[in-house]
Amino acid sequence: MSAYFRLSGVFELGLAGILLVTFLLIFTTEGLNSDGHHLLELKNTLHDEFNHLQNWKSTDQTPCSWTGVSCTSDYEPVVRSLDLSSMNLSGTLSPGIGGLVNLRYFDLSYNEITGDIPKAIGNCSLLQYFYLNNNQLSGEIPAELGRLSFLERLNICNNQISGSLPEEFGRLSSLVELVAYTNKLTGPLPRSIRNLKNLKTIRAGQNQISGSIPAEISGCQSLKLLGLAQNKIGGELPKELGMLGNLTELILWENQISGLLPKELGNCTNLETLALYANALAGPIPIEIGNLKFLKKLYLYWNELNGTIPREIGNLSMATEIDLSENFLTGKIPTEFSKIKGLRLLYLFQNQLTGVIPNELNNDLTGRIPPHLCRHSNLILLNLDSNRLYGNIPTGVLNCQTLVQLRLVGNKFTGGFPSELCKLVNLSAIELNQNMFTGPLPPEIGNCQRLQRLHIANNYFTSELPKELGNLSQLVTFNASSNLLTGKIPPEVVNCKMLQRLDLSHNSFSDALPDELGTLLQLELLRLSENKFSGNIPLALGNLSHLTELQMGGNSFSGQIPPSLGLLSSLQIAMNLSYNSLTGSIPPELGNLYLLEFLLLNNNHLTGEIPKTFENLSSLLGCNFSYNELTGPLPSVSLFQNMAISSFLGNKGLCGGPLGYCSGDASSGSVPQKNMDAPRGRIITIVAAVVGGVSLILIIVILYFMRHPTTTASSPLDQGGDLVTWARHYVRDHSLTSGILDDRLDLEDQSTVAHMISALKIALLCTSMSPFDRPSMREVVLMLIESNEREGNLTLSSTYDFPWKDDISRK
Repeated sequence: MSAYFRLSGVFELGLAGILLVTFLLIFTTEGLNSDGHHLLELKNTLHDEFNHLQNWKSTDQTPCSWTGVSCTSDYEPVVRSLDLSSMNLSGTLSPGIGGLVNLRYFDLSYNEITGDIPKAIGNCSLLQYFYLNNNQLSGEIPAELGRLSFLERLNICNNQISGSLPEEFGRLSSLVELVAYTNKLTGPLPRSIRNLKNLKTIRAGQNQISGSIPAEISGCQSLKLLGLAQNKIGGELPKELGMLGNLTELILWENQISGLLPKELGNCTNLETLALYANALAGPIPIEIGNLKFLKKLYLYWNELNGTIPREIGNLSMATEIDLSENFLTGKIPTEFSKIKGLRLLYLFQNQLTGVIPNELNNDLTGRIPPHLCRHSNLILLNLDSNRLYGNIPTGVLNCQTLVQLRLVGNKFTGGFPSELCKLVNLSAIELNQNMFTGPLPPEIGNCQRLQRLHIANNYFTSELPKELGNLSQLVTFNASSNLLTGKIPPEVVNCKMLQRLDLSHNSFSDALPDELGTLLQLELLRLSENKFSGNIPLALGNLSHLTELQMGGNSFSGQIPPSLGLLSSLQIAMNLSYNSLTGSIPPELGNLYLLEFLLLNNNHLTGEIPKTFENLSSLLGCNFSYNELTGPLPSVSLFQNMAISSFLGNKGLCGGPLGYCSGDASSGSVPQKNMDAPRGRIITIVAAVVGGVSLILIIVILYFMRHPTTTASSPLDQGGDLVTWARHYVRDHSLTSGILDDRLDLEDQSTVAHMISALKIALLCTSMSPFDRPSMREVVLMLIESNEREGNLTLSSTYDFPWKDDISRK
């Protein structure tokens, strides 16, 4: 039996050895780890045309030496990175990829992979970089992708992926970059996007993403680039975009975005590119656009923007390209564009802009116009505006029969108005503003039958306007301002029935206005300021129902303001009748000018009260009634009650608002007479004392300089010179010190000297040549009280800077 057991034990031992050897053989043959098996599964669904993956063999223990595979350096290494980009691989992406649970980097870009993104990718919970771009993938983005909480960069661009970004997308809390452009994505952006606090880049253009940009985008506080161009995004831009302080590029062109440009975009002060063109944006360009100090490219073209271009656009000092074309912008081109020194592209075409191109934006050509400029050509438009060209207009231009527009504004051309121009039968525009032309406007001007624009402002044209102007039946604008023209306005001008803008300001025209001006029913602008017109304002001007601006200041018009001017219902920009000799009361009919923004009636001889109907002028931005003979209370509306006191100076009878309470005004309250008499008596005492003091000072000065003649004054006092003029010259040359006083006085008492100097300052202010520089009696009293309280140390208000000039021109 013992032998049997012994034999049995040997047998069992041998069997165990055989099993061990067999196990070792099996282990050696099937030693590839699980990551390797998952990679082989991936390989089985791919077509490797160029055998890039030929060293992927099942006989290896690990895949760590395979092409494109990188492992950890642990005792039991696992696959950490898989880079199969640009290997001409085709086929599909196997779900086995989900077995690589330690994968951190996966790049399959620039191949020809088709099919869906497998849901199993959600098992790669440590994945940080995932690149599938430039393939032929289709289907939707799996919701399981939201399980990749460590994912930082996802690139799926240039595929055929459809569907919307899943709501689970908001779980990618580590996501820094999303690149998904050129696919077939649809639907709105998920509102869960607010959770992506680390997201810096969104590039999802050229898809079919719809809906509006969610306000929740404001949660992406790290966002630098938001690119959603060429989609179907609609609605308005959320003002919450202004909370993205790190945003450098906002690219939303070619969508269906409507509404206003939110002013909050001005808070994105790091923006460098703002591309919103080819949308349906409307309304004005907000002035806050000027806050974008680092903006380089501003593209707002092909929208429905209106309003004027804000001057604040000149603050975009870093801009190189600005395109505002194909909108409905109005107004002038801001000269502030010239502040942008690096600007190399500026497109403003296809808008409704008016005015001239600012000089600062033009060329700087010098020399003469080439004499044969029109030879053998069909020249239609010659525009040489805003250069430094000089000389006469050459005969080559004067004989150019095809010429339709001649624009030479802002140069140094000389000579007379060439009568040969009027032989050019096609000429519709002559613009010679801002040159050095001289002489009269020739009667041959009447031959320019097709002329629509005649602009000769800011030259040295002389003599009277020719009556032949009346032959220009197509004339729309005539600007002859700032010349040396004289005489009457020829009554034949009223034959220009198409005239819309007539500017004759800043000349020496005289005599009365022809009543026939009231027949120019298309007139929108009439400027006659700063001439020598006299007589009454024609009643017929009230017929100009299209008039938006009326400038007649700085003339010698007399008589009353015609009540018919209250019929100018379109008057909006201004009515300026200042600096004339108008008399009588202000017509209450002027209160019907509901659109009026500026009303200037100052420096006339108007009497009576400001009509209560003026309370209806709700559009009024400013007005001036100063230096008339008006009386009574100001209208009770806030516009007049809060207006600057300078608008009413020189009217002794006006009261209310900034002028103080009116006599017997109940609103002033019942103040005991005793309490009011005390300060009033004090003021009267001070005024009387100071007047006496000023008189004493002037006597002392006169006596002193009679004894000590001086050459300081242009005309010495002992030769009939003016004391005030002498005092001004002395102060200008020596400053206002005690040296101006007679040294025989006791000048040791500094308090007395200070009082004398203070009083002399006030006296000089009160004798200023211009009424604008003279303080009112109320202000004089306040300065005197201040002087008394400060014991002679007077500090004059900055409102009254000392007028050093002998004569101050009218402002």
